[in-house]
Amino acid sequence: MAHNIGSALPLVDDPRDVRPVAESGRPARILALDGLRLFAALAVVAYHYMAFGGGWPGDVKAMFPRVFPFAAYGWLGVQLFFLISGFVICMSCWGKPLRDFFVSRVVRLYPAYWFGVIVTTLVVTLVAGGEKPLALVEVLTNLTMLQEPLGIPHVDGVYWTLFAELRFYLLFAIVAWKGLTYNRLVVFCCVWATASFFFADQDDSALQLLVMPDDSWYFIAGIAFYLMYRFRPNLMLTGIVLMCFFACLPFAHTTWKNTGKYIGHVVPFWPVIPIVAACFGVMALLATGKLSWIKWRWLPTAGALTYPLYLLHENIGREIFHVLGPRVPAYALVGGVIAGMLVFSWLVHRFVERPVGRWLKRGLVHAMSQHPRSGPDAMSAGERRAEAPAEREAVAEQKQ
Repeated sequence: MAHNIGSALPLVDDPRDVRPVAESGRPARILALDGLRLFAALAVVAYHYMAFGGGWPGDVKAMFPRVFPFAAYGWLGVQLFFLISGFVICMSCWGKPLRDFFVSRVVRLYPAYWFGVIVTTLVVTLVAGGEKPLALVEVLTNLTMLQEPLGIPHVDGVYWTLFAELRFYLLFAIVAWKGLTYNRLVVFCCVWATASFFFADQDDSALQLLVMPDDSWYFIAGIAFYLMYRFRPNLMLTGIVLMCFFACLPFAHTTWKNTGKYIGHVVPFWPVIPIVAACFGVMALLATGKLSWIKWRWLPTAGALTYPLYLLHENIGREIFHVLGPRVPAYALVGGVIAGMLVFSWLVHRFVERPVGRWLKRGLVHAMSQHPRSGPDAMSAGERRAEAPAEREAVAEQKQ
């Protein structure tokens, strides 16, 4: 099989480079990924709470003079999220049919998101003088997660990244439809990178929106890192990662310039380069198994907090700062809000995300099973066998 993979398309120096790593040598769950997700989320939280401002009665740089120089770069946590996403999507969808890919993404994204839209809207509406609530029709449009292409404001500013994720899933589905293989993913990475170069200067076009040349490099690198993890590193994959690193920097520079407008202060650009390099570096360590020693038991719980925390923290936090900021010391308040958000995120995961996700998954699987497929999308025997892991995943979620 390894020789077939290598000879079908000469994408590596030696066909032995694309032999899968033994399954017994690969952990069922990469705990370091859970820790990285939480770190990325907390970086974004620090940026919104102690650099971006909003809700505080004064200038955040003056209120957090020691933390501000670091928090001002917390927006790069989003780039780390995108790197992780490219890795995780490959890992979770390998060997599964397109139908399972679709169901898994809907179940992963929407339950906590729906809750976040509703709760954030209620908080913003009930707290006078803080953020301005959106009209009902705009809130309802937000529930689709498609508000950005429809020209509707976000209920919470962080939701822009979710539309980037949706576009990534749409592009990735092209490969998932035929089945994930080493060669198909390498070709996909190269084609997407080429399109990103081509559409980098094509503003306001539909294809530019789909290709998203400002963020594509992180997803592409994440895919390459997963291929390193599954098949071992080689010159081709290393070249893809290095290309993505250097190609993403001009877009990071543009984001840095916009960040100066948001935070009201100019911070130097040079730290962006080593921070992005560190994000790529830690993913390289993970992809080569150098972080397999990380086995702390609390990390799966930390990973579970990440998505609800990301969805809920910004506008709700600003409302709290608006009400309590004039009366509570800044560091005590921001520490208490972060701790409270972590607890709230766990409750959302435990009592909203998991049960609603199970219900939604059963409904989607049942609805799709009512219509047997034919033609190119028909399930093969291998695809039918691939459905079993999806069912076992639902059982595993119940045990968590």
